[in-house]
Amino acid sequence: MRQSVSLSEFLNGPGPDRAAVLADLDGCLISGRTVLPDVPALFDRCGDRLWIVSNNSTDTAETLSLRLRMMGLAMPSARILLAGEMTLRRLQPAARVALFAAAPLQRLACALGLRPDHEAPDLVVLARDTGLHFDDLARIIALAHRGVPVRLTNPDTFHPGADGTPQPETGAIWAAIAAALPYLAAPSLGKPAPDLLEEALARAGVAAHQAIFIGDTPETDGAAARAAGVEFILLTRPDRDTSVPRKREASLC
Repeated sequence: MRQSVSLSEFLNGPGPDRAAVLADLDGCLISGRTVLPDVPALFDRCGDRLWIVSNNSTDTAETLSLRLRMMGLAMPSARILLAGEMTLRRLQPAARVALFAAAPLQRLACALGLRPDHEAPDLVVLARDTGLHFDDLARIIALAHRGVPVRLTNPDTFHPGADGTPQPETGAIWAAIAAALPYLAAPSLGKPAPDLLEEALARAGVAAHQAIFIGDTPETDGAAARAAGVEFILLTRPDRDTSVPRKREASLC
């Protein structure tokens, strides 16, 4: 594995001049509500060649674009690729879906014409649902036990909170389900799968060898880059950067 570099070091090299610069979100651009060092310079340098590619399964591109704008970062929703949103957009229209997700994804599912159904769905879609109850968990297990396919928005077990404290992610919920149904598999297009990167390249009209992907997690970001054939730059995480408060080493989005 190549040695990680800081974002400042990346900006001083030729990488930012690639036809498309794909970037992870948490731990690379922001930490909670904090914009990380040198990120504004990255936005200025790359302009409309910069794309966000994240396993985020709480926001939609529109809600994340608004949140970033409030933090001083201008990124149009058209250049934001999120695992939760893409999962829903790739479902068949009018599919009956038992969706366990936060409000932005629930609203998107409605706008896409997906039909909510927790009794006899075509499939279960599991995202990061902070309002999930024990009864919901039991319902997912019952549906999966009956043979209803389950699809994860991303496999991450946690992501770092603003102070570095691990926050449960979609994969943590799935771990509870898998403990009851250990034989069950649930596919996901989130990283380390290449789907998000490939979609960004397609939208940008850029070949894989013309792009570069910056991320802070070799197991997810690095693996996705390899699968998509995109050069990967491992960024130094904020906890290794003395310019920001130290936090635990954890970023999977």
